[in-house]
This record gives sequence, C-alpha cells and structure tokens, in this order.
Amino acid sequence: MPLLNGNAKKEEDFAGKKLKSLPNELLQRGGDAVKVDLQRNRLKQISGIAQLNNLTELNLSRNEFTDFPVDIRGLRQLERLYINQNNIKTIPENVFPSLEKLRFLKLSTNRLEKLPQDMNRCQYLNYLNLSNNCLKNLDPLVGLSHLKELYVERNQLAELPDLLFQNSSLTLFKANGNPLRKPPQEVCAGGLKDIQSYFAMLEANAPNVYTVKTMFLGSSMAGKSTLCRSLKQGRPVPVDEADRTVGIEISKVDSEGIRFFFWDFAGQEEYYITHHVFITAQAFVILAINLSSYNMDAQSFKENVGFWIKNLQLKIPDSVVLLVGTHVDQCTNENEVKEKKIHIEEQVKEMLETHTTNLEQQKKNFQEMEDSSSYCDQINQIERLTEYKLKVVDFVPIDCTKQGEIDKLLTRIKNEVLNKATFPSIEQTLPRIYYEVENDIQELLKNDDIAKHGIMNQRALLYELKSRHVTLDDNSLQLILQYLHRIGVIMWYKEIPELADSLFVKPSILISLFKTIVRHDLVQELNKISNAQLKSENALVIQKKKWISDYKDRASLNNVAIRILVRTELKENDITDEELIEEMVGSKKKEGSLLSLLKHFDVCLSTKHNSPLNPKANEFCPKKNWVPSNPIVYEPDACLFPSYLTDNKLVEIKWVSDNTEDLNIHVYFLPEIPYGFFHRLVIRTCSLYSPYWIGKDQCMLCCGDKRFLLRERCDEDSFIEIRCKESELETPEDIQKAWGVIREIMIRLNTLTEQWQGLCLTVHSPCKSNDCEAYFQWNDWQEWLEDTGANKFNIGQEEKLTCPNGHQRRTELLFPRTPDAST
Repeated sequence: MPLLNGNAKKEEDFAGKKLKSLPNELLQRGGDAVKVDLQRNRLKQISGIAQLNNLTELNLSRNEFTDFPVDIRGLRQLERLYINQNNIKTIPENVFPSLEKLRFLKLSTNRLEKLPQDMNRCQYLNYLNLSNNCLKNLDPLVGLSHLKELYVERNQLAELPDLLFQNSSLTLFKANGNPLRKPPQEVCAGGLKDIQSYFAMLEANAPNVYTVKTMFLGSSMAGKSTLCRSLKQGRPVPVDEADRTVGIEISKVDSEGIRFFFWDFAGQEEYYITHHVFITAQAFVILAINLSSYNMDAQSFKENVGFWIKNLQLKIPDSVVLLVGTHVDQCTNENEVKEKKIHIEEQVKEMLETHTTNLEQQKKNFQEMEDSSSYCDQINQIERLTEYKLKVVDFVPIDCTKQGEIDKLLTRIKNEVLNKATFPSIEQTLPRIYYEVENDIQELLKNDDIAKHGIMNQRALLYELKSRHVTLDDNSLQLILQYLHRIGVIMWYKEIPELADSLFVKPSILISLFKTIVRHDLVQELNKISNAQLKSENALVIQKKKWISDYKDRASLNNVAIRILVRTELKENDITDEELIEEMVGSKKKEGSLLSLLKHFDVCLSTKHNSPLNPKANEFCPKKNWVPSNPIVYEPDACLFPSYLTDNKLVEIKWVSDNTEDLNIHVYFLPEIPYGFFHRLVIRTCSLYSPYWIGKDQCMLCCGDKRFLLRERCDEDSFIEIRCKESELETPEDIQKAWGVIREIMIRLNTLTEQWQGLCLTVHSPCKSNDCEAYFQWNDWQEWLEDTGANKFNIGQEEKLTCPNGHQRRTELLFPRTPDAST
C-alpha cells in the first residue's frame, strides 16, 4: 500500500511488488507524488513517468533496465535518482541537461562503458556514484562545479582527468579497483589530497616507470628463498635450511628499466596469519613447488599448489601467477619432471574451471528463483567475481644450480610483466620529485645520515629532505612518503598513533621485529631466554616455564616475554639506542609500538580476566560513553594469539548447548571462508565486548547478561554462525538489544570482507523447528548495517513468517524488526 505523509503530497512505496510496468494508481495521482520507491521490481521501461511532474526522489534500483529510461528527462523537479544495480550499457545525450535540480545520482553496478558528453550540465549535482561499471573515461564529468562526492571504484580507468581535481568543491573521491597508471593506484589510495598534490607536481613530460611487486609464495622448503636471491644476484645462490626465510624478506631489484620489489614469504603455516597484511592486488606471484617431494595425488596438490591458488583467488583474484617447479636437480630424470609438470597444470586448469562453473551455477540459481529481482545484490556480486580472472601462466621447471636456468627464468619474468594485456597498470606516470625523494632517502642511508637500522623520526627525515627540496612543504613530502610506503620502499603506519612518528626506511627491520613473535619456532626461542635476560625484567625461570605452558595451552604470550624477544632481535640488528628500544619494546606501564602494530593487523589482542556474568552490568552501546560496573582486570601483561588455539573446550563449557529458539544467523561465504578470517573477526569483536572465551573455531562473548556465540563451519558449505541464547530473550526489548549486538558483529564481518576481493556473501536465518532444513533468505542485510538509525529497518510487515515446510515463527526471532512494524 502507498504510504501517505498526511498532506496532499505523497510518498509512494511500490518496492518489491514484482512490477513489470508502472501501476496505473501511481500515474493517476500525477503531480501529487513527491517520492516514489520502485526498487526490487522487474521494470524494463517506465513509460508515462513524466506525468509525475513534481517528483523529487525516484528509486529504480535493482530492476531490469538495459537502456537508460529517457522519460526521466521530463522530471524537471527531480533531486535524487537511484538507478543502480541494473544492466544499463549506455546513456543517451540530452537527458541530464533537463535535470537541472538533480543533486544525487547513483548509477553504480551497471554495464556503462561511457558517459554522455553533456553530463556536466547537471550543475547542482553533488553526489555521483559510478562504481562497478566498465568506464574508461571520466572527461564528461569535468565542469561539475558543485560535485562533492565521486565514486568510480572497480571500472576500467587507466587515467584520471587532472581538470576534475581542480574542482574545489570535491571532498571525497574513491577509485580503487581500476588499472590506473596516471595517477597510480598507490597514489589514489591516499585519497583526494594525494591526487590533487600528484597533479600539482606532475610535469608535462613526466617520466614513465615500470614497477611490479613480485611475491614469492609456496610451502615450507619449496625453494622460494633460493629463487628470490638467485634472481636478485643474477646467479645461483644456494640457501641452507638454517638460513631459510622467517617471516618475510624484502629486496629491490632493478633490471633493464623495470623495478622489482621482491617479497619472499615464509612457507610455514604459523606465518599465514600475517600474509594478508602484505599481499596486495595487481601483484606478480611466483609460486614455488618442490618437484622432488611432490606426489601426483590430490593431497600433495592441495598442500603445495591448491591452497595457494585458492587463497589468491580470494585475496587478489586479478593477480598473475607463475608456477615454478624447483629442486629439479633432485628429481630422478626428465620424465619425472615432465609428468609432475603435466599433473600440476591439469589440476590447476580443472580447479580454475570448477571455480568459474560454481559461480555461474550459483548465479543461474538466483536468476531462476521466482522473485529473482530480490536477489539482484547476490547476482551482481557473483557477476563481479566472474569478471576477475586469476591468470596462471605456463609452468616453468628450473634447476637453480645452473646459471643458464636463472637467466632463462629472469627473461621469462621480464617478458611477462611487460605484457600490457597481462599487467595493464605496470607502466606508471610519476612526477620527477617522487623519484628524487626516493633516491635522496637511499643516499642518506648510504652516507650514514640515517642509522643502519633505518628507523627514523619523521620530523627529522622531513628536515633532511626539505634541505634538498626547499620548494616542497611538509604536506607534499608526507604524501610522497605515503606513496613510497604503499609500494614497499619504506614503511610508515601513520594511522597507528604509537607509530605515527616512526619511519622504517628499511622495511626489513620491521619485518624482523614482526617475526620475533609470529614464528614457527616460538617455543624454542622462549627456551633460549637466558637468566640474565630474565633478571633484566625482574622475572624468574619458573615464570619463563609458565610463559611456555601458557603459550602451548592457551595461545597467550606474556608481554614480558615479548619485550625480551624483541629487545634481543633489536640488539642482533645493532640497535643500541635505549630510547628507541623502549619505544618499540614497551614497558610495564606502556605498550610497545610493535605490539600496537600486531593488534592493528588483527594478529592478537590483550587478554582479560573473565568474570561470571553480571545481570546488573551496564549495557554497552557503540559510539556512546560507557562506564563498567566493575573495572576490567587485565591479565599480567599478556596477549592472546587465537590462530594458535587447538580446541574449543573452554567455549563449549561456557556455552553449554544450542537451542533451536536461539537467535541464529548464518553468513555463507562463496567460495569459502578465507584462511585466518574467523580469528581476525573474533579479535575485532572481542576488542569491543568483554568478557569472552575463544577457541579454535568458536568464540563466546557477552554483553550485559546476554551470551553470543560465533562459530566457523566448513562442512559442505562454508559459513559463520552467530547465535544469542534464547533463555536471555524474555521481552521484545531484549530481542532488539540482542539484534543490536549481532549488528555490530556483522558490521565488523562485512568490513573485514572488503579485504578479500574474491568473496561473495549471503545471509540466512534457519528455520527454528527441529530437523527442518529450510531457511529464510535475508537479502537486505547490508541495508540494515548501513542504517545508522537501526530502528527504521523492517524485513517485512508480517508478524510471523512461515518456512516452505509450514513452520511458523515470530518475525523478530528471524530478522531484526522494530516492535511497531505492523502498525
């Protein structure tokens, strides 16, 4: 039914009515309609819409338009237009000049290849969303003098028009997911100020540079370090087992005009939790496979190849992967090498084809549903995933002991990265000052004007650089330093307060510190702590034994142990500056900056004593001041590393058992839950709510007197389950409060998902009857997350919902719903 606002002007709601044409009752009202909601229908055209000549807001999102409805040009009072999530390929000229009052336009998730040249005639347009299209040019937007927000993410843009950024009104601009070379994506990632500064410094004949981040991945002892170091030095470099990579090693290689940044990742499983921090999009991945130990069976392929391909598909699905077979010299003969090569290539091909087939089948399933327009979001997400093409180039077996093989591989790599079809953004246009600043930093290191460890206060570095570039101010230099951080030349985590003033001109030192704590042989390192080191922290041998047992049994590590390990690593790197050591290591009174970094990357969180539930505890509400009923008591300086937990015993004891009447949400991941995702979600959530109990793949947390369970399930389907105890939901207010906590958890889950480009999520509410496998599809869950009021959201007007098997439950026990939704 249309919603009346109490006077002659009406707000008409026809959302989700399966309409194929405009309803006559709407057209008959003519000029009375001010706002019309026609989203989630089956509209392909809207003949007669111009009759609504007083319309100020029109929502046509999630319909079936393939052509832009030109009748819209008759709506001269229109101020807000939503026409996102359709299949529009072109917009004709002479539409936008008529929409003189248009201020808000959402055209995201269509198939637009170009914009009409007269689009800049919408002089009052201040919000424009063109994300998820196929645009290659933004020139028609130049001249929109009132434009404040512009979103062009995930298009096919190689260049941005500099005149667009001379618009003083523009305050927000996002362009990630484009093959940009002018400005490079690493500049755009800094936001509007970085882009404007880039164009201000760009010369007419600015040089082009070829830069590529090359990541060496593979299982432990696959020969990654041998490959990396041999390519760097241009000759065979054997690496002993004792000298294998711990954490990540970084090096820069210049070869015939191409700048390679080599990142050698350790292969032990303990380090996988940190890989997500440094693996970035548009990278060249060299996946090393030990052919001598490779068995031609499913398990061997899964461990040595499949695991890595799958994770790359989730994290950076637009990357290029070169398979390199190592340890060829240890194979029996050439036939063995050839057979294993063929087996791996066939398995990879099948794996990629299966991935594509599964996506297409899932899309088809949604399209064939009775109300397919309600599944537009899911269909569009899957279409986005199918557009990503993880490219696995031909397999290269190599004998790293031979000079000719090293030369051959290096030539192959150079030819691959120079292929613009494979690497469309390999060529970048940069102002000369960017190179000059980078060279200045290297010269300062060479001349010992920067300490050998490469850790420097940013103000001191700015002072040195300004003495060489007197025309540059601090802001311009800081933007250049941020660019160098994004390409891996330096590291500067200015978003972390404890690290905002510290620049790591040698990134390797930060990685060295990182790996003192996140490593495969941590127990061995703890055992090495000497009595003298213990005494320096006023600790005893018996305490060291407790640190080791806590780490083994509870995955927690005492901060005293962390300080000792980090201090030892710093001294091994010839760092003797006590003030710097104190800053990195921390003390009993202050947390060290390294620990702040680990927490920032969701690797660990501070542990707390978990007290019994307090029914009278103050309710926690995000973004509001909160005073605990009792002070939170921290364990004696310890951090929990959830990725090292081995069971769920403690969680299961506290949770006891499930109940069919629990609030229960299933968040499904297509194609699967990324490695380490669950524990990162747990860390983000438990930093908000306390007390908590964490296990291998389960976590229970509390808010007031309500208990919530997070559980990772990877059976036939991969999903994360979120539950709230039914016994603690006595009143409608209790239910709404519980949904509020679930919303906060799902906001963090959704935000975390953005770091994996290759993921698609769907959300179900299972039927609450025993042994019933039916579920309720939740299509608008993201709208609920975006609804800052939260009270406006209703999944429907019904008091109760019935599953396909006839079981009925109150709507508020299946979906968030305000108590007065039926009125």
